[in-house]
Amino acid sequence: MAWNALAHSTKKNTPATPAHDHDHDHDPACCGGQAGCGHDHAEAHAHGAQCDHDHHHHAPGEDCCGHDHSHGPKHIYVYSPSGAVRDKAAFRRAIKRLQAQGHEVEVDTDALSSHLRFAGDDATRLAAIHRAAASGADVALISRGGYGLTRILPGIDYAAVAQGIARGTQFVGLSDFTAFQNALLAQTGATTWAGPALIADFGPKDGVDDILQDCFDDLLYGHGEGAGWRMPKQPAGAVPEDFYVDGGATLWGSNLAVLVSLLGTPYFPQVQGGILFLEDVGEHPYKIERMLTQLLHAGVLAQQKAIVFGQFTEFKLTPHDKGYKLQSVIDWLRSQLRIPVLQGLPYGHVATKVLLPVGAPVSLSVEGRDALIYWGHTH
Repeated sequence: MAWNALAHSTKKNTPATPAHDHDHDHDPACCGGQAGCGHDHAEAHAHGAQCDHDHHHHAPGEDCCGHDHSHGPKHIYVYSPSGAVRDKAAFRRAIKRLQAQGHEVEVDTDALSSHLRFAGDDATRLAAIHRAAASGADVALISRGGYGLTRILPGIDYAAVAQGIARGTQFVGLSDFTAFQNALLAQTGATTWAGPALIADFGPKDGVDDILQDCFDDLLYGHGEGAGWRMPKQPAGAVPEDFYVDGGATLWGSNLAVLVSLLGTPYFPQVQGGILFLEDVGEHPYKIERMLTQLLHAGVLAQQKAIVFGQFTEFKLTPHDKGYKLQSVIDWLRSQLRIPVLQGLPYGHVATKVLLPVGAPVSLSVEGRDALIYWGHTH
């Protein structure tokens, strides 16, 4: 499996990322070279987080790997399973952007419905999910997150959704979508994608982040096989400088608050030996620690092979904290676990994000500060 890191000299159209409570270098990087523990991190580029592209050369009509290597238009189904769409202008802007890329964008009949804070009542949003599963689209993309999925989890026809995925529809989203994708994983084992939402990521006035666009294109055309980044500087011994987790590790997680809300229910995946990645927005570090403590005391964290922190954004420290910050939480967590706790994954409520296959078997390798999660096939 050859890896080719695409270095960008600039990241045009990248909105400013919200300030983080970090006092270290936070410059994610892509990783090049060969897949496996021997990939060459010396070739890594410090131009931002990137999805790795696998540029195969197939004879016309060849389909040796089951991936769609064509670059024609794709069918994207937009639906609203959570919060109501309030920013109609951004919604329309995002649709037009995807159409300008040549894609067929099908908008669910209730995508702009509104009931209280939700995109329609519970029955309306359940029907939208099932229409997305039956759409035959290449990608089913949420319009936005917010809140609403946890209350309708018992009504989802998980078998129908899994069948839609088996037929080729990739379900993509983040934030509240974490409830849906982890419930689906727990109920069926099917894979979904942690990635963009229509409005937040394709609707900004100043454009779409280049790296996000590249990763989304990789998903559409079957090229993506991994995501690499450069971790922030850490004290000696905080993270093993070199380690490798083989491809039997299930990647799972996403939004911390939503994931914790599933604990103790039939919708919480029972993953052992997995790689748990986490992100959140608007949560003070003590609340983040409280949620992590719940996962810790429930025995969930110790059963994993690694914990990977993505981006935790839009919170405000107070004078009462007296130096207690997000890094304090991570340092404390490391003291409680015997597994690696990594940082800096470019994923969360930020413009620059990679796409990650929730429920898929992945490998993880770290050499120095360079980390790489990868999946896919071999030749």
